[in-house]
Amino acid sequence: MSLNTVIFDMDGLLIDSEPCWQEAGMETMQQFDVTLTLEQYHLTTGLRTKEWIDYWFTQFGIDKSYATEAENAIVGKAIEKIHSKGKPMPGVDYIFSFFKQRKFRIGLATSSPLELVDTVVNLLHISGCLEAISSAGSLSYSKPHPQVYLHCAELLGVSPVECLCFEDSFNGLISAKAARMKCVIIPTQDQFELAKWGAADLKLGSLLEFREAQLEALK
Repeated sequence: MSLNTVIFDMDGLLIDSEPCWQEAGMETMQQFDVTLTLEQYHLTTGLRTKEWIDYWFTQFGIDKSYATEAENAIVGKAIEKIHSKGKPMPGVDYIFSFFKQRKFRIGLATSSPLELVDTVVNLLHISGCLEAISSAGSLSYSKPHPQVYLHCAELLGVSPVECLCFEDSFNGLISAKAARMKCVIIPTQDQFELAKWGAADLKLGSLLEFREAQLEALK
């Protein structure tokens, strides 16, 4: 079965929002006297905020009665930061045009809540390109579970094996592969050489590097 659908992650792939999430997460954890290293932070990139908080609260023995408050603080801070300084990643206009020209169905599958999705979609002016949006914020499971990708494929009315995904995080990569989809990974430069990206079908430095030859090789 050939590829006819593309599903994009959002944070860190379409918009340079990871620094905003990082600031929001680290600022919130500091309120509990916890300072995360960059290496620690990267461990949980791609998780839904609820799971992110649960993981670090467990690691540091923080009272989970504060979890909901911390989750709301992170999301609020992230939305504010992304709205004020979020920038599109290189190649966003190019990659959407590439797949629209080839008549691909286009969807978005993200761990972020819908209120942030709305902010980003408006900032990037891509609402007219998207035929389906799936947010793990409204689902039972988040990445690395495949549910958000399977749900997006269902909304698009396509089989998972017809889908090509673009991701920037390892949790997202595992989610896409568990859904039986092809996955292009675009890691951050400081993470680019890590062996774990070998689980992807293709690794690139940016969206601008994706060409017809790569698409044909993935089919």
